[in-house]
Amino acid sequence: MMKLGRRGVLAAGATLAASPALGQAAYPDHAIRFVGGFPPGGPADLSARMLAQGLGEILGQQVVVENKSGAAGNIGSQTVAEAKPDGYTLLVGTSIMSIVPSVYDKLPYDPYKSFIAVAHFTTIPMVIVVPADGPKTLQELIALLKKEPGKSYGTPGNGSLIHMGSLLFSQRIGAETLHVPYRGSAPAMQDTLAGRHAFQIDTLGSSKGFIDGGRLRILAVCDDHRMAALPDVPTVKEITGFPLEVVTWYLIFAPAGTPQPIVDKLSAGINQAIKSPAIVDKAKALGMEMVQSTPASSQKFYEDRIAMWAPIVKASGAKVE
Repeated sequence: MMKLGRRGVLAAGATLAASPALGQAAYPDHAIRFVGGFPPGGPADLSARMLAQGLGEILGQQVVVENKSGAAGNIGSQTVAEAKPDGYTLLVGTSIMSIVPSVYDKLPYDPYKSFIAVAHFTTIPMVIVVPADGPKTLQELIALLKKEPGKSYGTPGNGSLIHMGSLLFSQRIGAETLHVPYRGSAPAMQDTLAGRHAFQIDTLGSSKGFIDGGRLRILAVCDDHRMAALPDVPTVKEITGFPLEVVTWYLIFAPAGTPQPIVDKLSAGINQAIKSPAIVDKAKALGMEMVQSTPASSQKFYEDRIAMWAPIVKASGAKVE
């Protein structure tokens, strides 16, 4: 029987530990789940499915999207917060996550400690639109709102990003406007199209058909730069001199405790996926801007947005309905 010295024993142990058959399988070795907090067919769902296909091809495993809608995305968030931190259950986080900590008195998860940011993969700047027979420029809209206090705007609900963005716009131009909440953007848009509201903040993807059809007019982009899809449309800052950043963003989160090598592998895969021509073309058609990020930059972006919206939400008095 062959005898092994101390070095031989250590070397043999290292070999066994490194063996895929005896050690932990390489990540990922089965399907990954993207949990979304909103219904199928919306921009969050479309973004998740677009990314899932590209990431799955890169990682060599299927990435499936599971919708757990309700409670402003909190059901989906809670699902991932309570999931095993192994990289197989991930959250498609949306911009509402930066607002709900200030709207809800209590959440079933810790918005800071329950997740690890993996990648901030896309941003969708909002636009200011008016009915086709409304003001022709942002300057005209501002003059109208200041001249006639009580002009209204529609939103998908109290505490929504569009509510907060519309309120911030009204505050910065010094106008007293009336907030009319709905259960979703679509019914709010129907009343805007009918001329019942002076303006609405919305995504380009949701408004484009009405703009192209001549039923809406787009006045400005709510971001710090012009959109590639709308090179001739100015930003609010270009017209008013003050910044107005109202953007929908999507960010992949993992449960707290997920090993850093897995987080880094996912981040690298996402950054690679969103550079593919197929995803770039789809994103442009939807008014999305793909973003290259790191886990650290994504975490900072998320926490900065919570801090930015907190005083605005507080001033609005928005409560959970």
